Amino acid sequence: MIKTFKHSSIALCLVAALSACNDNNKTVSAETEQANSSSIVAKELTSQDAEKFLTAVEKEIIALNLEGARAAWINANFITDDTDILAALASQKSTESGVRFAMEAAKYDDVKVTDDQRRKLNILKQSLVMPAPQDPEKSAELARIGSELNSMYGKGTYTNKAGEKLSLGDMTATLATSRNYDELLELWEGWRTVSPAMKSAFVRQSELANEGAKGLGYEDLGVMWRSNYDMSSSEFAQELDRLWGQVKPLYEDLHCYVRSELGEEYGEDKVPQDKPIPAHLLGNMWAQSWGNIYDLVAPEDADPGYDVTKQLAKHGYDEIKMVKGAEKFFTSLGFEALPETFWTRSLFTKPKDRDVVCHASAWDLDSKDDIRIKMCIQKTGEDFNVIHHELGHNFYQRAYQNQPVFYQGSANDGFHEAIGDTIALSVTPKYLKEIGLIDSIPDESKDIGLLLKMALDKVAFIPFGLLVDQWRWKVYSGEITPENYNTAWWELREKYQGVTAPIERSADAFDPGAKYHVPGGVPYSRYFLAHIQQFEFHKALCEISGNTDPIHRCSIYNSKEAGNALNTVLEMGASQPWQEAYKVLTGSEQMDATAILDYFAPLHAWLKEKNQGKQCGF
Repeated sequence: MIKTFKHSSIALCLVAALSACNDNNKTVSAETEQANSSSIVAKELTSQDAEKFLTAVEKEIIALNLEGARAAWINANFITDDTDILAALASQKSTESGVRFAMEAAKYDDVKVTDDQRRKLNILKQSLVMPAPQDPEKSAELARIGSELNSMYGKGTYTNKAGEKLSLGDMTATLATSRNYDELLELWEGWRTVSPAMKSAFVRQSELANEGAKGLGYEDLGVMWRSNYDMSSSEFAQELDRLWGQVKPLYEDLHCYVRSELGEEYGEDKVPQDKPIPAHLLGNMWAQSWGNIYDLVAPEDADPGYDVTKQLAKHGYDEIKMVKGAEKFFTSLGFEALPETFWTRSLFTKPKDRDVVCHASAWDLDSKDDIRIKMCIQKTGEDFNVIHHELGHNFYQRAYQNQPVFYQGSANDGFHEAIGDTIALSVTPKYLKEIGLIDSIPDESKDIGLLLKMALDKVAFIPFGLLVDQWRWKVYSGEITPENYNTAWWELREKYQGVTAPIERSADAFDPGAKYHVPGGVPYSRYFLAHIQQFEFHKALCEISGNTDPIHRCSIYNSKEAGNALNTVLEMGASQPWQEAYKVLTGSEQMDATAILDYFAPLHAWLKEKNQGKQCGF
């Protein structure tokens, strides 16, 4: 269920910082003279110069954003060699501009400027995701690789033993529903025949982006990514470890229970009770969320008496009505309805006549009202939740549209995902009854089943959300070399998730590339953060709404008070450090995963009881 948020063009390609540029000790005389010359220039600059620079850059960014976003939209919706080239050219232009902006902004490091100017300058220095080397040929190569990798993923198919050509969507649907061990294994392995061809391009992309990061004063691209959170790179890494430590006991009990149930289903010869779980048995192509195997692990008498997928069909919900229903959630909080262009320009269903990237995403093309979603909607309860999530992005995008372009983004990249998921947490039985999808709210005896299903999606994801970037950081630092990509990937998956490859994997395989965000160059820590933040946000908004139900039963639907509080944070965009935005909603500047423990407290107690006498751990 974890989906990519599609930033504007600049936001996608601008991520790096130059604050460390002055930390390099240079001994070559020519370089020293150049540094001294730069220092002299910096002393001559003024706050007025900074304002002129920022004004000019803002105009250029607005134009680049629109051009880049349109090229990326067309490429994602009409995958051809020509649109690949157009997207690559726009990406190259945007990236080169971003490097230029960052280098110019760095000249003001020692200039006395206003607090607002300093934040804007820092954002310019901290906005590159894939920084290109300052070489036109290498910059063009990096842009071309990014476009090629995205298209290779989008076009990926597997022809099964029966001769059927299957898309990722086809295979994903089967993994969600099939309980045939061999069929699951074939499709799991089949999708991973697509990614090895990406490996050499990924290696080169990493080399070029690392070179770009080093040119901006960073040790490597991973350090650069971790420096984008209003704290030091090392502090950020420690913060993630602290939060994982809070959640880990709940995850371990969930893992123990699920492994035991899968052992009963498939036999302990296939699911050993003292080893990691085979990845293909968890209902998801990447074993990142396990909600699709709920039927195999559900407790007795847990059926809440309804199935959202069936209820959608019963009440005549097509793809558009599903989106309209999610829109109504936001208007009930006091937000304005979506613009007409949203309905005429979005992609809601998979076309039959062309290749598209079906990965659900929310788009903001003009930093104003041209907001869209791109999604091959399936008429399921899961996608009904996903639509609420994606619209959370869109309403966030529109809320900060009046901020300067520098601040048109989330407080940190986890916020955007968290806001979408916070809204989805309110898709409770109480909400479903209020909108007429179900007739009655199940009593609390059904809560364990509902909480287990939620945990299979949310709690199961958390270690995966952590390890993807753990792997990439090690790649970028050189700790993991290309010949060890796959081995290191599975070592991390076993360490954090307790999940293993179902068959022996070749060292030449490129299983990380089977996950969209790796070839797509999308940092993944945002999703880990979002899974922490969403529960804190949900808890805070429920308190503001006056909720008296247990936190897992709360929906903020129809609460204008909660809507006002949410909008206050959304309108801030990136204008303040994320800690300030966090404090507005939660009262604290530090993230705290105990909100997850509170939400799942009844389930955790139940899991501990069920796990008595079992051999847990992996």
